[in-house]
Amino acid sequence: MVTFLLLEFSDICKLQILHFLIFLVLYLTAVTGNLLIIFAIALAHHLHTPMYFFLINLAMVDLGSISVLVPKSMTMSLTNNRSIAYSGCVAQVFFYAFFAATDISLLTIMAHDHNVATCNPLHYERIMHKEACLQMVAFGWLAGLLYATLHTCGTFANTFCSNIISQFFCEIPQLLKLSCSDIYLVEVGIVVLSCNIGLGCFIFIIVTYVKIFSAVFRIPSVHSQKKALSTCLPHLTVFALFAFSGIFAYARPPSDASPDLGIAFAVLYGIILPMLNPFIYSMRNKEIKAALWKLLDVEHSSKTSL
Repeated sequence: MVTFLLLEFSDICKLQILHFLIFLVLYLTAVTGNLLIIFAIALAHHLHTPMYFFLINLAMVDLGSISVLVPKSMTMSLTNNRSIAYSGCVAQVFFYAFFAATDISLLTIMAHDHNVATCNPLHYERIMHKEACLQMVAFGWLAGLLYATLHTCGTFANTFCSNIISQFFCEIPQLLKLSCSDIYLVEVGIVVLSCNIGLGCFIFIIVTYVKIFSAVFRIPSVHSQKKALSTCLPHLTVFALFAFSGIFAYARPPSDASPDLGIAFAVLYGIILPMLNPFIYSMRNKEIKAALWKLLDVEHSSKTSL
């Protein structure tokens, strides 16, 4: 099988152009927002702390994940060609699985960081030192690489009886529906294992935040409580959106699955979330806001001086 055929949003030319423009705006917004977060933190030396180091990595993951899905979909609308090469589909599955797994790993690491900062502030520098942060982030990226390799090998070891994918990108569950060999059970096993690991991360983060909120509400100063919550709430919001969109997308019974609902959830977790993350993290964080304004002011000053 040389190519797969992806699902079109519409076969009407004007609607295809509308789809292209909407995805272009979403993509440019996501890229701009995440790049601003990366540059603002990198250029502000007082933000060179573990929390912001993890945030830079999360922004890079968001850039990667949205870039795997959106450009191909926009090209498909412009050219009215919904085919994707077999190798392109393999690459899309691998890189999206890689970035999604790394995303979950980083969110789990960030929960641990918030827990140490809130519950053990006196030992924070000893626990979250530079080498420990580098090791944790390296582990997160390597876990994503292993996850992506297992899923890609398990998915494309199958023989496919059809090349029509009911999604606007190469999504693993949709590819497994096309399998006509018993080897798909291997990938089902990998999916079950992945779900258990994901559930473990979910439980870890929930338990961690129960400890964090217990510690925060024991703080006598209301100002300190608000400062601690302003640090934790953006991360908890991002995690909740990612987790629940993933659960609704993949945990629904097959009989309840409809193409339109599947596309809606895919757009939510694959495009909207990477676009919203920079705004979520900057809305309640005064340090990020200040660094962003400083970055934009420097860029404006350099342009006017020219």
